[in-house]
Amino acid sequence: MTEQRLPSGQVVYDPRGSVTVTPMALAPRRTSLNGLRIGFLDNSKWNASKLLRHVANQLETTVSVGQIQFFTKQSFSKQAESVLIDTIAESADIAITAIGD
Repeated sequence: MTEQRLPSGQVVYDPRGSVTVTPMALAPRRTSLNGLRIGFLDNSKWNASKLLRHVANQLETTVSVGQIQFFTKQSFSKQAESVLIDTIAESADIAITAIGD
């Protein structure tokens, strides 16, 4: 939080702060989904599962995917546990997630 003093002498605080991050390259994009193992991560919001299952059904009818697996976070308000992320990384070639309210 930064502090600024106005000409009147009043102190104003800027709550925005700053974030320092190291830029990272994006993962290489796949040219095809054919034969790939796809992991769907449900964030546990009301309609996330419904949306992800619809996407999975669409993929199954349009692409020859290898395997589809569904995973669920314990809470939408928390990040996925590292064990869950590791499991998805080991069992899927790509991961798809969505938010659904």
